[in-house]
Amino acid sequence: MTERPFRFGIVGTATDLAGWTDLARRAEDAGYDVLLSPDPQPAGDPFTLLSAAAAVTTTLHTGTFVAVERFRDRELLAWQASSLHGFTAGRFELGLGTGRPDAVGHAAKLGVEFGTRAERLTHLADTLAHLREQPDRPPLLVAAGGPKTLEVAARLADIVTLAWLPGTTEPEAKALVDHFRRACDRLDEIELSLNIMAVGDGPAPWVERFAGVTAEELVRRGAVTVLPGTHREQADTLLRRRDEYGTSYVTINASFLDEFAPVIELLKGR
Repeated sequence: MTERPFRFGIVGTATDLAGWTDLARRAEDAGYDVLLSPDPQPAGDPFTLLSAAAAVTTTLHTGTFVAVERFRDRELLAWQASSLHGFTAGRFELGLGTGRPDAVGHAAKLGVEFGTRAERLTHLADTLAHLREQPDRPPLLVAAGGPKTLEVAARLADIVTLAWLPGTTEPEAKALVDHFRRACDRLDEIELSLNIMAVGDGPAPWVERFAGVTAEELVRRGAVTVLPGTHREQADTLLRRRDEYGTSYVTINASFLDEFAPVIELLKGR
């Protein structure tokens, strides 16, 4: 479905500078293409942290995964993004989303109105349109799961990460991809991404804390958010999904940085 070569990103959090910069170096050494930061970070603002990661690496790209668009003034966001993009010689990508419902508290701390989901989506679309007009901008990633967000992403994003629920099955994932295809008349311009919550057959306690279900149960359900099996089997699954869904950009939770590295070796350049 796509001839794009694979790219691999690692999604990590930071509690201190030493741990964060160590993660950046390890990711680069292991062959990952991008270090991605959620918003907010336990240690603060993701844009500040990503500049530190860029400073201790040479080829690793960085990005937000994803910045909550309502947290920042539009012009300030454009300035931050263009600054990181230019200062790192193009090693930054800006991921944006409308934010989870629990982000309303952080928005209040920042003194901004979070708004309804419909209001946030409209504001996101306006911000993306504004960013696309900037003369020297980073690639724009949008996390999209619902039909309306997918339609906005189809019009305005350079990269779309399919925001599947933890228990999303193969047929449900296919339906989401099919909806995106119908909404998009510029498929050749867009890089499709999928996020993996757990890799391998071992326990993943953080998945249960986040999703309310064990990784083993997700495997039994056939969820696309987990990647069980041997490294060869994992690589084959990602090859099949690229053929079926067009997903060539794969992001992994940083807990599985070392576990997934052999899969990168199998797929790099393919």
